[in-house]
Amino acid sequence: MPAKGSAEWKGDVPSGSGTFTAGDTITGGYTYKSRFEDGPGSNPEQLVAAAHAACFSMALSSILAQSGSPPDSVRTDATVTLRPVNGKPTITKIALVTVGRVPGIDEAAFVDHVLAPKAGCPVSRALAGVPEMTLEASLAR
Repeated sequence: MPAKGSAEWKGDVPSGSGTFTAGDTITGGYTYKSRFEDGPGSNPEQLVAAAHAACFSMALSSILAQSGSPPDSVRTDATVTLRPVNGKPTITKIALVTVGRVPGIDEAAFVDHVLAPKAGCPVSRALAGVPEMTLEASLAR
């Protein structure tokens, strides 16, 4: 099933603004300040972070269930870092932090399972060109 999103930018970059829609229910606005100066609003990198966290959590849940340890929950936070590289804004790092509630599994076994979705979920594969992707994983206590 194709996934759809759209965006519109109005005006020049320093003083203009944009809006985006992802699917039927996600909308937001963004500006130069929200993207490059930590101003209020959203930015495309937040959408990348949310997509990566959602994909990773779902893929890990599937892997855990297939291995006989279905999770109660898997929560993943993703932080996308945007920095200039050769004068161009570039996603240089994605940091994933995932916490699972998985009955009957120990921390070592849980950590073993997280490597597959880090490399294999569709969003991870799409972002394979990002130079640095880190992952911290633990069980909820």
